[in-house]
Amino acid sequence: MKKVYLAGPITGCSFEGCTDWREYAIKELDRVGITGLSPMRSHDYLQSESIVGDAYENTVLSSSRGIITRDRWDTARCDIILVNLLGAEKVSIGTVMELAWADLARIPSIVVMEPTLPSTGTPVRPGNIHEHSMLREATGFRVETLEEGLNVAKAILLP
Repeated sequence: MKKVYLAGPITGCSFEGCTDWREYAIKELDRVGITGLSPMRSHDYLQSESIVGDAYENTVLSSSRGIITRDRWDTARCDIILVNLLGAEKVSIGTVMELAWADLARIPSIVVMEPTLPSTGTPVRPGNIHEHSMLREATGFRVETLEEGLNVAKAILLP
């Protein structure tokens, strides 16, 4: 079965903010036989946190080592990485690392992010805090909605 890794901000977000869009994506992908891999799976114990922290060293899967080990493995074994950066309020270091791992492994990436703002000068005016030349170049496909991102993933992975 084809796999899509669902990358996006976690640290500093609410539990629902981390999981709602991923649960939706998993259901939409499953309808056509594609597995969505969430970095939040098996993390229900974080539901009581008002804001999800960077790491929880007393929990194996949420320790610094646990996070990087599983997320890097998930990124490496997926067929596509879908990165949802919509509405990000601060740079997500983990998400940027996941995109870099995917780029290094030549795994196609779909980045969902606000469009750049119109500019009369040379510099790009960001519509999202992640707007950066390196991220733009590591992005295979850029779309503006999660639905568009899911449609691109399906179009690439389905016969």
